[in-house]
Amino acid sequence: MSANVEILHEDEHLLVVLKPSGLLSVPTPGAEGRTVLDAVREQGYVVSPVHRLDREVSGALLLARDPETRKGLEELFRERTVRKFYWALVLMGPKHDQGTINFPILEDGAQARVSAIGKPARTNYRVLARGMAANEIEVELVTGRYNQIRLHFAHSGWPLVGDRKYGKFKQDPFRFPRVALHARRLEFVHPRTGARLVVDAPLPPDLAQLRELVFSVPREQQRKRRGPPPPT
Repeated sequence: MSANVEILHEDEHLLVVLKPSGLLSVPTPGAEGRTVLDAVREQGYVVSPVHRLDREVSGALLLARDPETRKGLEELFRERTVRKFYWALVLMGPKHDQGTINFPILEDGAQARVSAIGKPARTNYRVLARGMAANEIEVELVTGRYNQIRLHFAHSGWPLVGDRKYGKFKQDPFRFPRVALHARRLEFVHPRTGARLVVDAPLPPDLAQLRELVFSVPREQQRKRRGPPPPT
């Protein structure tokens, strides 16, 4: 029997669950493996997805328990009134303590790239703490393009720690086995009750340990443990 998925919020209309890294959000063409939907349904819930997280990404995932709620939540996402906050560790920059990234993104199957003919994409960020080799960032995902956070930060010159897809993993001093990105908080108005919900997802142990490493180990020791530093 596989481990249960933690429930962060539950009411008669919806669930917010803590998606672990490595688990697909929903069945995906070309990708095999158990999904969050499988796990939650095994726990006795009847649910439908309204958004998704990348397989490597952990954090808060919203699920509807009935068709009317699903319709209402999908409308909130279309209107961009669901606020989605992420925790991330990035290599190098950013120089400013807060800002916005606006590169348009062209989605092409399992890849995405910044392109003038892509769709508008907006990512807000705020630096929470600065380390010698990486910085801790709070990210607000305003639009929801494929791999948007990872691509926006990599294109800006600040790839996420552990990002093999868009980052510079060979130059990453931490060699972390997955991308250092976690869906930390959802804020939205409940489509059925009108109540404002704020649901926080705690950092999983692997990211908490990585954070401790980043802010407790001097750069020279990180070089010896993990390899060469990123270029400056």
